Amino acid sequence: MTVSLADIRDAAKRLEGHVVRTPTVPAPALSAEIGAEIWLKLETQQHTGSFKPRGAFVKIQSLTPAQRQAGVIAMSAGNHAQGVAYWAGRLGIPATIVMPKATPFSKVERTRTLGAKVELHGDSLSEAAVHAEELSRKYGLTFVHPYDDERVIAGQGTLALEMLADAPDLDCLVIPIGGGGMVSGMAIAAKALKPGIEILGVQSRLYPAMAEALRNQPPTSGGDTLAEGIAVKSPGMITRRIVSQHVSEILLVEESAIERAVQRLAETQKIVSEGAGAAGIAAILGEAERFRGRRIGTVICGGNIDSRILASVLMRGLVRDGRMARIRVELSDAPGQLAVVASLIAEAGGNIVECYHQRLFQDVPIKHAELDVVIETRDSEHVREILARLSDAGFPPRLLSATKEAGAVL
Repeated sequence: MTVSLADIRDAAKRLEGHVVRTPTVPAPALSAEIGAEIWLKLETQQHTGSFKPRGAFVKIQSLTPAQRQAGVIAMSAGNHAQGVAYWAGRLGIPATIVMPKATPFSKVERTRTLGAKVELHGDSLSEAAVHAEELSRKYGLTFVHPYDDERVIAGQGTLALEMLADAPDLDCLVIPIGGGGMVSGMAIAAKALKPGIEILGVQSRLYPAMAEALRNQPPTSGGDTLAEGIAVKSPGMITRRIVSQHVSEILLVEESAIERAVQRLAETQKIVSEGAGAAGIAAILGEAERFRGRRIGTVICGGNIDSRILASVLMRGLVRDGRMARIRVELSDAPGQLAVVASLIAEAGGNIVECYHQRLFQDVPIKHAELDVVIETRDSEHVREILARLSDAGFPPRLLSATKEAGAVL
């Protein structure tokens, strides 16, 4: 079978009433920033918080009665696991999910809660995949591939049907790529409906597997990425062929850009996205001139971000924007000095969030102390005002915490 528009339309009919018909919404703040018209497909509102149940349902529903009775198996570190587990459980089909040993406990438990048997195996997704294939052959289980399967691709392609129905004037789709299932299905559907539409893929620069495969370059993927949902080292063979035919270019985005995109989506659009889901926004903001004046659609393909990671991203964003600063002040170890510094900061309009008074473990004279203060501020200019006020009062400060980006501003 070669995936066609007819297959994707058939998949859409099968999915009616079974998955959320998620909205495609405008992003006015981001659009104004780069002078474009940006639309977001919110798969964060899907049953399991990502687009994966689409392809999983289409694949699982196609199984014969004998295959359903035997059960299904998949390998995944997150969203695909939950998509398969969700539909297997709903349809009464036994499901086994093989996950790498280092998979976060929360993702393992969510998958188990959905009714799947979870096996932890290997130190990587590739090792988990090998084990899953072995179990599939040994026990006669149907392997549900996360991306290199034509029925899965057809299911993911329904995203483009919905997007172009909601925003028919789009002239460009910017789509995150891991193994390539989503971009393949969407590209087939979009190009069939609007031959002139441009399809751009996005990958993390740490995991450029599809881009390298299409250029016949040796693989270099590896490292810790915020966009773990698209951290794929081996793209599919089926998807590789489709991407080479329909995707005009694959854009690579840095970790800092992905982090920034997650922050911007939360703050300006009130949308919680995981790193992979924000990859399209990272690419658009990173090449603003390229997209200026265009009508662009991107899929916020998942919202399953760890709460602690999200909190860190948002707090680091405050530092980057100059709305949170950490400064060090050397002062005399005498009564009242701490109060003077606190008063100076307050008079300048800063809000002290945390304060560390160091006497014993710093390289300062015996009659001096160091004061580290975390301050909430309005912006980078406000930080500079506070630093100047402290310096003028005889308390020379040093800015301690700032990302490279914020440091350049401050």
